[in-house]
Order: sequence, then structure tokens, then C-alpha cells
Amino acid sequence: MKNASNETGRRAAVKQTLGMMTQLPFVARALLAAAIMVAVTGCESPKPPVITQVSSYIGALKLREGDTIKIAFPGTPSLDTTQQIRRDGKVALALIGEVKAAGLTPGEFEKNLVKLYASEIVSKEVNVTVVTSNLPIYVNGAVLRPGKILSDHPITALEAIMECGGFDFGKANTAAVTVIRYEDNQVKNYSLNLKLALEGQQVDPFYLKANDIIYVPERFAWF
Repeated sequence: MKNASNETGRRAAVKQTLGMMTQLPFVARALLAAAIMVAVTGCESPKPPVITQVSSYIGALKLREGDTIKIAFPGTPSLDTTQQIRRDGKVALALIGEVKAAGLTPGEFEKNLVKLYASEIVSKEVNVTVVTSNLPIYVNGAVLRPGKILSDHPITALEAIMECGGFDFGKANTAAVTVIRYEDNQVKNYSLNLKLALEGQQVDPFYLKANDIIYVPERFAWF
């Protein structure tokens, strides 16, 4: 009897979440569906990547269309520029023209610029820093205001949930939050126990990337 009641609760929770998915873009719906399958079937997900410094997190992020970046040439400051990456992923630079920036990390873009400016500058040093960047994040499930948020600064999974009004504590299973991420041409699901952080325990922050989806499942009641 208990198993039947529990299964009914699981099906109802999944049905409700599927209804909410219709408000998300197609890719987001596909990724969220993958997370629901993990939650329902109990498949194992990879361990969250541990990031000890925000600076290392920012350095690993790839530049995106709409990002504003500062490009500095220590040996030739007259070439310094601050620009927004265009929709085609490029920026227009003095002496070398248009250059693709989107899809590269700041470090990778720096190396490309050093090569492109090899015959133009004496100092073989170029610094690229992100001035502003809007990260779209999707939050769904047992939170008070599910939907899309835009963050212009590094943000953790817990912070993103708080931006959406926080957990619906009457329903949320805070110990089994899933982050769905599409990278390296595959979907990765990371399971987070945010209950520990809410209890004040020391845990490693999980920093989000653009287009990450956070899914907060509901607790399944035992009758």
C-alpha cells in the first residue's frame, strides 16, 4: 500500500513539472526532461566540479555574444579597447580588423591576439578581462518563482534559487537538487545537497554557467 501511494505521488510531481516545462525554450525543456529521468530512475550523476576561487571560475567561462570585454596591451596602451562582443561573435580591433571572440575563454582569446599582433607590437602580452556578462539561468521545480534569471556576476546554484524567491519548503527536496548542463556535446547532470548549506555546514559552492538549468524536485511523501 505504501509503495502504491508513493508511486502515485511521484507520478503527480512529474506531471506537474512537465506542465511547467512548456514555458521553457526547446533546449531547456530537453535538458530538464533529462533531469527528471535521473530523478525518477535514480541514475547516478557526476560529482559537482569543485571550484575554490571565483577567479578560476571566471577564467574558465567562455566569452559570449553580448559580453563587454576589455582588451589591454601593456606595451602599447594606445591599442587598449573596451567593446561588446557582437551578435556574430566578433570584435573589431585596430590594425588587424575583425576577430572572433565568442566561444573562447579569456585566456584562449589572449593567445590568439598575441599571434595576430605578433608583427605589430613589441611586447608579447595581451590581457582580456570580462567587464560585464549576462548569464541566463533557468530555475524550475519546487521554488517560489520558477523561471529564467539573468546574472551579471558569478552566481552559485543556491544564490540563483534565492533569486527566484527561494525554496518552496512545503514541497522542496533540498537534498537532491539537480543542475543540468550542456557541455562538450553532451548533457551532464550534477546532484547537489543544498540542505547542508541551509543548515550552515561548510560546503563547496557550485558556480553556474550560461544556460544551466536548476531543477528542485519535490519530496515524495510516505503514507
